[in-house]
Amino acid sequence: MSQNPTDQKGTKIETMTQAQNDMQKAYAGGSLGALVSGSVWLVAAIVAFWVSSQTAVWTLFFGGMLIHPLGMVVGKLAGFSGQHDKGNPLGQSAMEGTLFMLLCIPLALLLSLQNHAWFFQGMLLIIGGRYLTFATLYGNKTYWLLGGVLGAAAFLLFFIKADAAISALSGSTIEIGFGIILFLGFKRSIT
Repeated sequence: MSQNPTDQKGTKIETMTQAQNDMQKAYAGGSLGALVSGSVWLVAAIVAFWVSSQTAVWTLFFGGMLIHPLGMVVGKLAGFSGQHDKGNPLGQSAMEGTLFMLLCIPLALLLSLQNHAWFFQGMLLIIGGRYLTFATLYGNKTYWLLGGVLGAAAFLLFFIKADAAISALSGSTIEIGFGIILFLGFKRSIT
């Protein structure tokens, strides 16, 4: 971070810690996004249990498109700006990670043509990988654990031949559980 980018307020972001603190304050340390994502996974699990696994695939696919906007709404309702400073170099890194994740989703959709459960297991791997980058964005190593647990769950669910509903419910449980832990940790850090 040698260029000392300037934020919206005209102050300089000079260290990685300042950039991470800015991201944390804007997005509640990413915790609300994890909670919203886990909720979308929960809806997909309910759809898989009560409607069909094919409909659940599309529920998570299209519901996933709503995670960021819903997270922003929840964040604003909770009193967070939902906007990092323009000069924060981690903002570009967040966008790059998001684009990489989006480019991987067609792979999970292709897996669903063979087995609907594989879509959810593939998405667990993709999202787990995305969360690994959050450790840098927010300066919180808990995201390494979250990414690792999601990845391990994907492999376990594949090897035990879990169905789509159980796979989606697993993703939901993990994300909501970690979302709560992350939010409580964030609240402790600002008090």
